Amino acid sequence: MRAWRFLKLEKPYLILYAVGFLLTIAVVATDPHTSLNRFTIVYALLLNLIMLAGFLIYRYMMNVRAIRTMFDEDAEPLTLEAEAYQEAHEQEMLAHIRALNDVQARQKEHYDFIISWFHEIKTPISVLRLMQQTEIDPRSLEEELSRIEQYVSQALYYAKLDSFNQDYEIVNCDLEALAKAMAKSHAKAFISNKIKLRLDVPSTIVQSDPKWLLFILNQLVTNSLKYSAAQGEIAITAQVTQHEKLLVIRDNGIGIDAKDIPRIFNRGFTGSNGRTHAKSTGMGLYLAQELSKKLGHYLTCESEAGRFTAMTVHFPKHHDPYLHTLMQKPQ
Repeated sequence: MRAWRFLKLEKPYLILYAVGFLLTIAVVATDPHTSLNRFTIVYALLLNLIMLAGFLIYRYMMNVRAIRTMFDEDAEPLTLEAEAYQEAHEQEMLAHIRALNDVQARQKEHYDFIISWFHEIKTPISVLRLMQQTEIDPRSLEEELSRIEQYVSQALYYAKLDSFNQDYEIVNCDLEALAKAMAKSHAKAFISNKIKLRLDVPSTIVQSDPKWLLFILNQLVTNSLKYSAAQGEIAITAQVTQHEKLLVIRDNGIGIDAKDIPRIFNRGFTGSNGRTHAKSTGMGLYLAQELSKKLGHYLTCESEAGRFTAMTVHFPKHHDPYLHTLMQKPQ
């Protein structure tokens, strides 16, 4: 069966060989100075058939060898087509390996996040258990419940990150209204931590999804509250320039080490502050940045250890940085 399949694939060679033989006979036969007899034609035909059979046997053996060594990296391809296919197959395998590595990396990141999330949420639950055995302080109870709600919300938005395009709607959003809603939701945390809030956000219209944008702002304010000492201050201001609109959240807390600033938006990065002052999953700022870019915004950070941290949400007027980043990525 394989030999018959081989002969069908070698049909162009057989036709070319037959045409060449017939043309040769025709040329010789039409030459008036040359005479042919049947014996000469039959003899020539037999010689050609023997040569053709030898060529086909050689080709068949080479094909069989190529099939046996097709998975050998050092094997030489039999034809130009086979070489092109081999290169395409290698590229496909490399792409497949990269895709598998990406999936495995993402699975590990999900696993790491879940583990750290469990450890994080155990703390407020343990505090609530302890409160059951002692006199319950309503303020402390509210604070721990808020922490649990924050962790649950963070996990929910993290789970939705890959399906973001199915759950968002870009509309006109007023930064003033969003800032006030955010301040109201964190009012008890500001009061219990004795942190002053300075709100200077005039009516400023930006194009975004209010639900996702509010989550981003909540993440930034939560971080400021976490790393600000009592009697500190958090200022939320808005600015408008020629090319963009800005919302700045600035605190006078512990600040960020200069060496950590370039990595604070990386997935799972906690930095020295996250390890020293509070347990952290390292997902809050990562989620905030990723969601910002998908909405056409982006975040930047300025900070000085021991003095301040300023997180800025940029709303470009005529430029989508996330789309630009995607277009620059190699295919």
